[in-house]
Amino acid sequence: MAKKLYVGGLPYRTNDTELRQAFEKAGAVESATIIMDRATGRSKGFGFVEMSADEDAKKAIEMWDGKDFDGRNLTVNEARPMEARPPRREGGYQGGNNNNSNW
Repeated sequence: MAKKLYVGGLPYRTNDTELRQAFEKAGAVESATIIMDRATGRSKGFGFVEMSADEDAKKAIEMWDGKDFDGRNLTVNEARPMEARPPRREGGYQGGNNNNSNW
């Protein structure tokens, strides 16, 4: 059964292919994805790797957790399910002064 891993502390220039290649050293990789910021299109510095087998996932954690990857120390552990977030308010940021005075 596949096991999804969280990979944090990635250099911002790392791409999906480089992430996949690094984790293939531990075993078969089903997917490797860097999480990108929607507004800027830049990496958020973390991603997820799905390993084909539990044994490969354990090996990947041992191989990469706390280790240097292109100048940064990685955090690698089993991914947890995403927590529910409260719904966003419509209209965006209102900010500032609400006294309704005209300038």
